[in-house]
Amino acid sequence: MSDKPEKVRVRYAPSPTGYPHVGNIRTALFNWLFARHCNGVFILRIEDTDVARTVEGAVDIIMNSLRWLGLDWDEGPYFQSQRLHIYREAAENLIKGGFAYRCYCSSERLAAMRQEQIKLKRPPGYDRHCRNLTSEQQTEMEGRGIVPVIRFKIPLEGQTIFNDLIRGDIVFENSTLDDFVLLKSDGYPTYHLANVIDDHLMEISHVMRAEEWVPSTPRHVLLYRAMGWQPPIFAHMPMILGTDRSKLSKRHGATSINEYQDAGYLPETLFNFLSLLGWSLDDKTEIMSRDEIIKKFSLERVSKTAAIFNKEKIDWMNGMYIRSLSPDEFAGKVIPFMEKALPLEIHRPLDESYIRSIAPLIQDRAKLLAEVPELTGFFFVDNLDYDAKLLLNKIEKPQAVQILQVVLAKLSIANTWSREMLEETIRPLTVEMNLKPGIFFGVIRVAVTGKTATPPLFETMEVLGKDRCIKRLTTALEKLTPV
Repeated sequence: MSDKPEKVRVRYAPSPTGYPHVGNIRTALFNWLFARHCNGVFILRIEDTDVARTVEGAVDIIMNSLRWLGLDWDEGPYFQSQRLHIYREAAENLIKGGFAYRCYCSSERLAAMRQEQIKLKRPPGYDRHCRNLTSEQQTEMEGRGIVPVIRFKIPLEGQTIFNDLIRGDIVFENSTLDDFVLLKSDGYPTYHLANVIDDHLMEISHVMRAEEWVPSTPRHVLLYRAMGWQPPIFAHMPMILGTDRSKLSKRHGATSINEYQDAGYLPETLFNFLSLLGWSLDDKTEIMSRDEIIKKFSLERVSKTAAIFNKEKIDWMNGMYIRSLSPDEFAGKVIPFMEKALPLEIHRPLDESYIRSIAPLIQDRAKLLAEVPELTGFFFVDNLDYDAKLLLNKIEKPQAVQILQVVLAKLSIANTWSREMLEETIRPLTVEMNLKPGIFFGVIRVAVTGKTATPPLFETMEVLGKDRCIKRLTTALEKLTPV
């Protein structure tokens, strides 16, 4: 295959039966990248014919997920539920052409048939009970009010072969395929029928979808032949597994794209990380810009083997992208998370200029935007809630009391308040008291923040301000010397 085919039209065709998960969106991303690399067309098609399983609001969530990742579509969204007449007409034409037939089997008969197949350890599949019914038999069934489905007639012999750009030639024995349903009794098409018809009518050049659809592809190839159409080029993406090589699940990390968004991953992170799940530029490049990925993307470098979802890697990558933001960009992104998660007693709306003074202090420590409220909560509350024992880490109470007293005495008379002044005032005290700076500063840090690990101490105290720091140092001293 050449690097850039002459005409590329690809589609992302989700079903609104749930929220878009990592594997689903990875498929959308690979289609989008291929279209953009080849100056082609990316189409959004909503396959909403499974009415019983449709989840309210799922379509909006799917589209918002694509927008969040920057996956813009050139056509659509098309909705299959608005195209039912096309599928019904096609199914009737297949019957007329001898490629399909009406099936009147009840759900009870089909269930009993499957149980018998399981009992006899035979592969499951329709037994073609209605394949050769006479017109009289069909009339009799319909006279009893039975509404049939329409099934495709699989050839009873031979092979169906198709080429996959990633996997090469794939061969299926027709004897292993059953006569699958094209049109359900409610008039809605199955995935197989609607998918093939839409891909043809929308002139899809490449069908790029998950590996799980490989077993369905011979059915689609046979449908194309029955309709006299040329099949598209197929490329089936590798599975995504957890680090233990089992099917990706919650225990490997969030699986819905919305969960990643809510947890504070940047869209740039997901775009970069998902692009490397089954595709790579080389064996070492990990951080890549959107434009670089588009320029370098090719199906030749898509792997046949399963991709491994590594949560440690995506967390590391998100930290890298967070650190690449300007302080103002970072502050702008964390404000919604702080508005949502900081305690309700804190006045709303939050002071954005105050947040912008805090943001640079924690930008290097944050791996997720949703961590920021926890990292910064002490900047906003009036009173800290912590155990007095935290003040006594690697130090005895008399020494901790002395540290607080000396620091309070020095800072209470300070005329200015800056990190430079604070360091010049406090650091020499560690020498005077013959204490390691880490131990000395640890007492002050807990006193003014309620935490043992924080952003740089003097910068933190500068942002907190003199009044708040003096009050907190005094409260800490009272915790150790209660009346």
